[in-house]
Amino acid sequence: MTTYAGAILEGFRYLLRNYPEVFILGQGVWSPWYVGSSMKDLDKEFGTDRVIDTPVSELATTAAGVGAGLFGMRPIVIHPRMDFFLLASDPVVNQAAKWRHMLGGQAGSAVTIRAIINRGGEQGAQHSQALHSWYAHIPGLRVVMPATPRDARDLLIASVLCDDPVIYIDDRWLYDLEETLPDAAPVSLTTQGPQIRREGDDLTLCASGHSVRLAMEAAEALAEAGVSAEVVDLRVLHPLDPSAIVTSVEKTGRLIAIDGSWRTCGFSAEIIASVAERLPFSAWRATPQRITLPDAPAPTSRVLEEIYYPGADDIVLTAQRMLEQSQ
Repeated sequence: MTTYAGAILEGFRYLLRNYPEVFILGQGVWSPWYVGSSMKDLDKEFGTDRVIDTPVSELATTAAGVGAGLFGMRPIVIHPRMDFFLLASDPVVNQAAKWRHMLGGQAGSAVTIRAIINRGGEQGAQHSQALHSWYAHIPGLRVVMPATPRDARDLLIASVLCDDPVIYIDDRWLYDLEETLPDAAPVSLTTQGPQIRREGDDLTLCASGHSVRLAMEAAEALAEAGVSAEVVDLRVLHPLDPSAIVTSVEKTGRLIAIDGSWRTCGFSAEIIASVAERLPFSAWRATPQRITLPDAPAPTSRVLEEIYYPGADDIVLTAQRMLEQSQ
């Protein structure tokens, strides 16, 4: 069995062994404290010229990676906390995301940005943010959020082998998940999209990243109460292919969008809108619902964190209310 963090490490090893143009740079990449066990000893195995611990400048580090991606390299830039990736948004949002479009597809930066969601543990408002919807808003960027160990490895490989700039977002709350993995192999990111993680008939739970774990836990609890919930894992947030979600809601007539970020202008609204635009009113058996963080910065108190972050119980309660109202 391989953990989610171990699967990321396996993906890095596969890429560094097989693709000499791949290298890694970022803060704390030699330190397990920064990146968990997901990059353990890569600097010792592949050398510090390919696994580069950088000075504390998110902007300079990311800009260097974006530039290297223009010249045939496949850099992976590591941001141990997604919050501070904001300091480096200009070279990604204003430059890398635009070049292939502006240059008629003749040039672009094959850079992968690994941005880690590192919330909880009383870290507070500036170290806890999940900002995936920000980057999924930008044309020219691909955005992925793996929810399983296999996807943690395979979507990392696919991201780095993609010629477009990719934001790869992993979540420390998933690092202990375990799965038996087949051997690693090249993966094309252009062929990847949402997957059904659990089939069901009564309602659809749609999520990404850590929220998929909550959805699976909720579906298990609902099954014990005789409710059959289907779980859709988005996997690729941009470009979003909503067809699997639409097909699921056509069957169930009910949709709960679960997102580990805020409600206003969040990705849960994109999920619901994408389905609502494609299905007639007659297809719906209940009004779609969202489960998100409240529109407030993350608290520092552990007691308040337990209230702030939604859990599987919140999904179960919302599902039960939805079913009761649509009988």
